[in-house]
Amino acid sequence: MQIIDAATIDRVLDPVGLADALEAAFRTDFVLPVRHHHAVARPGADATLLLMPAWTAAGASPSYLGTKLVSVFPTNGAKNLPAVYGTYVLNDGETGRPLAVFDATRLTPWRTAAASAVAARRLARKDARRMVMVGAGTLAPFVIRAHMAARPIESVALWNHRPERAEALARDLSAEGLPVTVVRDLEAAVREADLVSCATLATEPLIRGEWLRPGTHLDCIGAFLPSMRETDDETVRRASVFCDNRAGATKEAGDLVAPLRSGVITPADILADLDDLARGRHPGRTSEAEITFFKSVGTAVEDLAAAVLVYERLR
Repeated sequence: MQIIDAATIDRVLDPVGLADALEAAFRTDFVLPVRHHHAVARPGADATLLLMPAWTAAGASPSYLGTKLVSVFPTNGAKNLPAVYGTYVLNDGETGRPLAVFDATRLTPWRTAAASAVAARRLARKDARRMVMVGAGTLAPFVIRAHMAARPIESVALWNHRPERAEALARDLSAEGLPVTVVRDLEAAVREADLVSCATLATEPLIRGEWLRPGTHLDCIGAFLPSMRETDDETVRRASVFCDNRAGATKEAGDLVAPLRSGVITPADILADLDDLARGRHPGRTSEAEITFFKSVGTAVEDLAAAVLVYERLR
């Protein structure tokens, strides 16, 4: 059995190849049990334990089975530690034989960013050039690189509630040659953006619907609990709403759970998920002026597709 660390994952993966693999996976039949979601009481703020299994449908070749175990500790930032840790176990789908164990702490940001890129391929304008990245945590650099691979992004405005973290990340990404600058005025940046991506642990809305100009694509990755929100009601009221998977997004993600509960939107207002978009059951963006909103909560298909890509490329 292989042990696949973060350095190997970084060496093997690339944003375009992984987005292609995820898009192909959403056109394939998988079995996806309900994600296990457990609150873990801890001083300061509760942590979360997630278990995400998936496997290829009977008769598929090659056949794989995988499970991700994830812990989310919101207070880790104060300890200079990632909020999210994970391990991924990949098995042979025919025999159950363990094939590899992955550093899912690294695999997760890769696949999460790739899922947003898959959505952006269908939902962001083809000429989207100005991006705003809200949040400067672990996900931010992966999301920036993924969107720059999906659309002709020329400038990235980076905002974080702790400006010093944004400054540090901007320096690192600028050293890679990426066009990232720090902004303090989030509203002004969003009003000028073609694509806005949020990856935070916010419990109160950061993005206001009134800020979004026609044609904007909004990509929301954080707010994975009903008590969390990155956007307000006006955002979903104005936008065409999409998600990566309906079951998770409508039960776990505060950006959709709250407006669904209050009647601001109905389940029918969620037009499509990534499965629908990848299979062509929905065309995605239908006009240059349309505001599109993609809510990501993660799905085990993404993890399995990413793990299989790494495993097969190493072979």
